[in-house]
Amino acid sequence: MKRWREALISTGLLALLFLSGCSRSEQLPQKESGNASRQEPDTFTENPEYTEENISVEKTETEKPEPGPATLLYQGQASIRIVTDEGKVIYIDPYAGDSYELPADLILVTHSHFDHSQTDKVEKRNEDCQIITYKEAVQDGIHRTFGLGFVTVEAVEAGYNSLHDVNDCVGYVLTFSNGKSVYVTGDTSKTEQMSFMDEMEIDYAFFCCDGVYNMGLEEAAECADLVGAKHNIPYHMTTNTTGRQFDRELAEQFDVENRLIVEDGEEIKIE
Repeated sequence: MKRWREALISTGLLALLFLSGCSRSEQLPQKESGNASRQEPDTFTENPEYTEENISVEKTETEKPEPGPATLLYQGQASIRIVTDEGKVIYIDPYAGDSYELPADLILVTHSHFDHSQTDKVEKRNEDCQIITYKEAVQDGIHRTFGLGFVTVEAVEAGYNSLHDVNDCVGYVLTFSNGKSVYVTGDTSKTEQMSFMDEMEIDYAFFCCDGVYNMGLEEAAECADLVGAKHNIPYHMTTNTTGRQFDRELAEQFDVENRLIVEDGEEIKIE
């Protein structure tokens, strides 16, 4: 009887151990479920302390030079070549002269007349060279501004006479990285916008003054007074299609304050 009772107790203990093991094994999935619900951190989190001021930039030998004076070559008639302080080359109204050997970064055309639009003379062009003509510069009567990094080009009114329609002609104001600016009127008579251009504080302004297809000397001087540039330069002063595209005698009759005469083939610093 005693042995039977001991056997019965042993059997009960084994059963209890078995049930206890089953209970523990059923709790394991709950632990796994807890792990599955834990959120993984985002693969990218914004650093709130990040600003452009604490970016470390290593200077190299290819870094652009500090801003300095650009150069301007007057080639005659309305043709101008500008080299910025970064070495960027800009041709305006290519036609006169023969200094087109430098690869162009930008070509500007004020209107379609042949003595302003001979872009084929600029044979060498850099891969990212841009051409801006009156078609791009004026759209739906709105004069556009182009920010190109090394220069900002603002199209302004031009035309205002029987041979030059305001919708097909523009002037340009170029502002360089060194803060200096150049204005070319293109072919025009006095425009309404000129009355407000003194606010632009232009450094160099070119005024056409042939007196045949455009305004003459007296009207050009009036326009110069309105614009108020630091240097007023007469250009586009002949109607010749051959020979020299410059008239020294006429240029000296351009009676305006701050007159600067730049002969064809002459290069000046924009400073």
